[in-house]
Amino acid sequence: MPLIPMPPTLHRSLILACAAMAWLPMAASAFGLQDVAKQAQALAAEAYEPPDKLPAALDRDHLSYDQYRDIRFRPDHALWHGTRLPFEVQFFHRGLYFDRPIRIHVVTADGVRPLRFDADDFDYGKNQLDPKMLAALEGFAGLRVHYPLNTDQYKDELLVFQGASYFRALGQGQRYGLSARGLAIDTGELSGEEFPAFTEFWIEWPRPQDHVLRIYALLDSPRVTGAYAFEVTPGDATRMAVRAELFFRDDVGKLGIAPLTSMYLFGENQPPKTPDYRPEVHDSDGLMIHTGTEWLWRPLVNPRRLMMSSFSVEQPRGFGLMQRDRDFRHYEDLEARYELRPSAWVEPRGDWGKGRVELVTIPTPDETNDNIVAYWVPETAPKAGDHLSFEYDLYWQLHALTEPPLAHVTQTRIGHGWLKEPDDTQRFHIDFAGEVLNELPEDAQLSSSVWIGDGGELVEQQAYRNDVTGGWRLSLRVRRTDDSVPLEMRATLTDGSADVSETWSYILPAISGRRHGDR
Repeated sequence: MPLIPMPPTLHRSLILACAAMAWLPMAASAFGLQDVAKQAQALAAEAYEPPDKLPAALDRDHLSYDQYRDIRFRPDHALWHGTRLPFEVQFFHRGLYFDRPIRIHVVTADGVRPLRFDADDFDYGKNQLDPKMLAALEGFAGLRVHYPLNTDQYKDELLVFQGASYFRALGQGQRYGLSARGLAIDTGELSGEEFPAFTEFWIEWPRPQDHVLRIYALLDSPRVTGAYAFEVTPGDATRMAVRAELFFRDDVGKLGIAPLTSMYLFGENQPPKTPDYRPEVHDSDGLMIHTGTEWLWRPLVNPRRLMMSSFSVEQPRGFGLMQRDRDFRHYEDLEARYELRPSAWVEPRGDWGKGRVELVTIPTPDETNDNIVAYWVPETAPKAGDHLSFEYDLYWQLHALTEPPLAHVTQTRIGHGWLKEPDDTQRFHIDFAGEVLNELPEDAQLSSSVWIGDGGELVEQQAYRNDVTGGWRLSLRVRRTDDSVPLEMRATLTDGSADVSETWSYILPAISGRRHGDR
């Protein structure tokens, strides 16, 4: 139930009139996160109402994927187009899987004004849709922000909100890859996942000299409502400062904060099952965690069955799904350009307390499915009537990649461990690089600290300089003693007195009916 009085609908003529004056400094009205939070709190006191259905002509039974993609917003109708403002905003049409009507408002010096859906803002391509049906349609499917990210001559796509609470952003020189979400609920649980959705947005009108855009959002789902503030600063590593206020209608078993969603099909640690001209296919190649006392690297895998890993942390300093490998020759995909996909790094603000970073990996047969999810889970699950606040910075990185001050893992390769005759061991080659290794004297001697969990044993370990890269390689030979349980492994490089590398953390999934040569 909205608490803010809704003024008359803002027609396109009024938008253009305002845009024509955009060279004037415009301070937004007194509207902010707490205004949205009041709406979210009031909404949480009411029963959840599912969204209205789409008109049949736009639903997934009547509109194909290609037909939906043929509906495009007209760029010259974008909010702030043709003005001196650095940002432009375009909108997505409802249809196919995007059935929820999303209300969008602009926050100006004169107050909050809603934007009305207008079919004239869209090019429908070859689609033949009833004008009367379109005239009665309400809301949008999402929005995308444009900004001169890579050149002053063109406004690139910077940020997209579309589908449930999903959003993606770009920094300089990047291609879209992984996504973030506002919230995750019961991800990977047998009860099934609940997908909260952003149902309403407020876009703050910037001034010509502003290169920061503020967007507010209302989130709703059967068990939780929320108010979000996004402060977007474009750049080499685009930064999104996120603040959220959550209100719970009902108990939540597992709450995922700052969730990231990515794709991993195969890579150097897991070659493709069928021949492929591409050596690697993934949007992210590892999960990185900074606990405050340790930097941890978990290479991603595409498992045979759903697999979940947890990393207990108190007051996390950061976590993210990273794309460390930036060598085109390791992907050889001129269309996808996986080496340009961003890493997403989360830096919590304030007191997040005790909890865990959870990694969910889901089997996928191809690269069209996002099968990797990572998020923070508070130690105490929220109950009905609870109120929870959290803040974090989210960085979309390519060149300015967050790395530990210690040596970091550059690749993990796995093969059979035999020397002359086949045996039941596996060999792991883990390469490390970093300035701390470059500064070592030529006669430096490093060793390794290795831990093997239940279900396996360490047969051999060696640490030696990599004469090709200038880094160091750790070689392990491991034997599984119990295939029915996942095998966890951890290893670091050490100079005898202290660790000189991050912690390499790997898991071999449990295997049933294992055949010779299976991983």
